[in-house]
Order: sequence, then structure tokens, then C-alpha cells
Amino acid sequence: MSVRYTAPTTVLPSGNDQQRIQQLVQKQRVFFATGKTKELDFRKQQLLQLQLAIRKYEQELFDAMYADFRKPDFESFISEVGFVELELKITLKNIESWAKPKPVKEALLNFPSRSYIYSSPYGINLIIGPWNYPFNLLITPLLGAMAAGNCIILKPSEMAASTSAVIAKMIRETFDEEYVAAIEGGVETTQHLLAQRFDHIFFTGSTRVGQIIMKAAAEHLTPVTLELGGKSPAIVAEDADLELAARRITWGKFLNAGQTCVAPDYLLVHEQVKEELVQLITQCITDFYGDAPDKSPDFARIINDNHYERLRGLLRQGTIRTGGQTDAEQRYIAPTLLDQVGWEHPVMQEEIFGPILPVLSYSNLAEAIELVNRGENPLALYFFSSSRKKQQTVLRCTQFGGGCINDTVSHLANPNLPFGGVGGSGVGSYHGKSSFDVFSHQKSVLHRGTWLDLPLRYPPYQHRLPLLRKLFKWL
Repeated sequence: MSVRYTAPTTVLPSGNDQQRIQQLVQKQRVFFATGKTKELDFRKQQLLQLQLAIRKYEQELFDAMYADFRKPDFESFISEVGFVELELKITLKNIESWAKPKPVKEALLNFPSRSYIYSSPYGINLIIGPWNYPFNLLITPLLGAMAAGNCIILKPSEMAASTSAVIAKMIRETFDEEYVAAIEGGVETTQHLLAQRFDHIFFTGSTRVGQIIMKAAAEHLTPVTLELGGKSPAIVAEDADLELAARRITWGKFLNAGQTCVAPDYLLVHEQVKEELVQLITQCITDFYGDAPDKSPDFARIINDNHYERLRGLLRQGTIRTGGQTDAEQRYIAPTLLDQVGWEHPVMQEEIFGPILPVLSYSNLAEAIELVNRGENPLALYFFSSSRKKQQTVLRCTQFGGGCINDTVSHLANPNLPFGGVGGSGVGSYHGKSSFDVFSHQKSVLHRGTWLDLPLRYPPYQHRLPLLRKLFKWL
């Protein structure tokens, strides 16, 4: 195996974090007040600069993600760099129409008038990225924030240290920090950032940290967008195309070694086809990664020792049907199917975020729906069945952020589908136009004509109420 470049790690100078952050927020506030970021030409120019920077840094980003995860370039492209480039193209193509004031139907009571919705930038935005997709899940929201006309401070995840360093360097070389800045650092740096008053905070990460973010934002009444997670089920009915389901579940689960917020977190399969599906997924694992996945160039590694040890602990319950091999030095955990687990086991009490797939069974669809609905609303749900009636039943009777029928994960690839959670899995959504909208305040404005001014609404009211009642019935 060839030696890959490891990007150097940089952090904000210690002892100066709080003061530097305060100064940076104030600097951005002054720049935003100039109105420069609201100019459409400025927004497009800056997005084009970002596009060039991403192309320039593509290989460094690949190398950094390999250093952090041993992630194959193919996965780094389709789920990180290539994904962002497609979002960027769509943003550049549509930014003019997105930013244009939208006329709405007028109310007769306001005649003569015209009403519009103006998309107005929030101002100074904080975007906190996660470690599992450290480029995509930081830069995709950035596109929406820039397109909407905001100033932005980015906080890459310190856990993906190599990727964080490359992102920080790319942002520093591309933008003036009064417009877009990237601040590296650990928990203390994040705390200093959250102590500031931002106009909007966008966070991707765990539910536990999302609660901390929301509490901090409440101090300043700052609006938040929270992209969280949860236990996303893959439900397989007895009438599903099992070979297809096996391939698509295997791919969606073990992409990035299972460190994906929308990966199938557990398999809920009809008891009649459980054994067949387990065998088919086992064969797919071999087809994808060979007899020894630790030797495969296409299977990533766990981000750090803490997560490795947590995941290894989850293997202690149930029966391992396939996989289960571990290597602490490599932070390797094999693609694993875990059978004979109960809802009370730790592997079913927390989001797994790794290459372990518990397999549970159900006897009828109503039972499966009831089992899913016992927990918090998942970020994603996947249902495999050839029956339109069953598909509609699952969609009608469950609550989740987004998902697929007869596939996994692929709903993220459509920028026309808003991506986000509901309840415990998140607040707000983005991708495509939704990215522009989530960083914009929808400002409602009435333009009232001056050539007619009926006296009906002005005091003294005298005996006008009966007339007003008749008018309201007519409207």
C-alpha cells in the first residue's frame, strides 16, 4: 500500500481564543453592515472562488480523509468533494431566482396593494461541522449561507484533524476572514464560540451535543438548525426483492465503515425471510470487501480509539453471524451482523455509528411499525417491499426525517429533497434551495398604493360594525 500524505494539524493559538473570537465576530458584524454580502454579484463571485478552491485542494482533501479514516478516494469523492461540487453548481445556477423577491396573492382588504416575500440574510452565522463527513457536512451548509448573503464562521471538527487543517487552510487562502473564517480547536474553542451572539447557528452532530448548542443559543435567542441522528431502521417485508435489498443495505450500512448519520442502524426483517436475508448480506459483504475486509482498500477505519473501544464493547451482546473481527492498532472493526439482540441491549439503546448491524425480526407490519414508533423519531427510515399498499402504510404511520423505499441513503443525492430530522433527530433542513432558505429570514412586505384610502378603518367607528360583518362574509 502506498504511503499517503498526512496534512499538518493547526489550532487556534492557546490563551487567546476568547478575545480572538470576540474580535472576529465583531469584524464580521462590521463587514456585514456594509451591505456588501447582499449584492448578488458579490455572492456569485465568492461562490466561484470557492469552486476553484475546492478543485485546487481536491487531492489534499482526499489525502487528509485517508489520514483520518483511511477512506477510499471513491467514497471521498461521491460522499464529500463531488457531492459539494454538485450542490455548488446547482447553487450558482439558481441563486438569482432564489434571491428574487417572491410575489404572493393579495388580500382584497388591502386594495390597492402588492405583497412580496424578501429573502433576507440572518447576518453572522456559526456553522459547526461533524467529524464523520468533515468536508461535506461543513461546506454544504456554507454554500447556502454564502448564497443567502451572510457572513460565516466555520468550526471544523477537531476529531478529523487532518481534514480540518486542509479546510482551514483552503478557507484562509480563499476568503477574507471578515467574510468567511475557519477556526480550529477543541471543546474549549467551541464553548468560546457559543458564548458569542450569532444571528444563526447551524450544527451537525449528536443529539446530546445538539441539546448543549440549543441551550447556549437560547441565551441570545439565536435561531438554530440542528442536524442530528438517531436509530434509523431498515424494514424488510417478506415480499421484498431480497437480493436487491441485501446489496443496498450492505452498501448503505458499511459506507464510511458505518460512520454515517443516515446509515441503517438496525435491520427489522420479517421472520419468514430473516435467515435468507442474513445469508445474502453476508455474501454481499464478501463480494464488496473480500474474504478479509481488513485488507480491502475500499473499507474505511474508525475515527479514533474512543469510538473503536465503544464499538468493540457493543459486540459483547448477541450472536455474531458474520464479521466481528477487530484490530485496535488499525482501529478496524469488520462489517458485522449481530443476531439475538434485544431492545434492552446497549447496541439498541444508542446510535451505533459503526459497522455493526443488529438484526431483529417481526411477524407482521403493524408490529414493525409499533417497534419503530417506540423510540425517538429517526433521521432516516428505509422500507423494502414490492407492495404499494405496505409502502404507503409505513409512510403514513411513521415519523422520520427522510428516507427511501427500496433503497438506503440515496435520498441525500437529490438536492430537491430537503434533508433534516424531526423531533429528536433534528430541527430544520437543507440541501439545494433549502440550504438557501435555512440561512434566510423570509421578510414579508406589503407595498400599499396611495391613490385610494377608504375611511372605513379609521375612528370614530360609530355604527360601522354591521357593514364590516357583511364585508367579511363577502370576502
